Amino acid sequence: MKKSIVFTAFLSLFVLATVVSAQKAPADFSGKWSLDLAKSKLTDREKASIESQTLTVTQTAADIKVETDTKRIAPTAGAPAGGPPGGGGGRMGGGGGGAPAPMTYKLGKESTMDMPGPGGTTSPMTISSKWDGSKLVLSTSRTFSGPNGEITSTSKETWEMGADSKSLTVTRESSGQQGPTTSTRVYAKSM
Repeated sequence: MKKSIVFTAFLSLFVLATVVSAQKAPADFSGKWSLDLAKSKLTDREKASIESQTLTVTQTAADIKVETDTKRIAPTAGAPAGGPPGGGGGRMGGGGGGAPAPMTYKLGKESTMDMPGPGGTTSPMTISSKWDGSKLVLSTSRTFSGPNGEITSTSKETWEMGADSKSLTVTRESSGQQGPTTSTRVYAKSM
């Protein structure tokens, strides 16, 4: 009888240890990532404006900081300065003109930060992040005054690390002045 209880206890501990080790730990996205244009599925606006892009990601247990550096394609003769009409989206989309500000997300939390707007104004942006297994979901939302009234802009990025930890896929869904868009960006880790 005692052997049966000891065996059952041992078996229970073994099963528990197996289940715990099988759970995926959150991915660490830290590093420098270069956009692979050939593998990415960009919107027409993004295809017409992005020559190259890198992400520099710094991640701790508390937050993730994302710095985006986008090299734009020079406009063709007669095209308006600054790329296609409406810019290229928010920080997560690579920004309109100029270098976007680094974004810092508190992991698993929501926060608010002031973002520059048209005419030197600022407007609050709600930013949040959450883990979905080993995927990281980053979201933003802001409302600001535009030439035709209030505009609400939202975006949601789902970050997924490749099995080899050398590729990163970012699926972005956004809506705003230009309507809803979806794109998938594939990045390779720079050494």
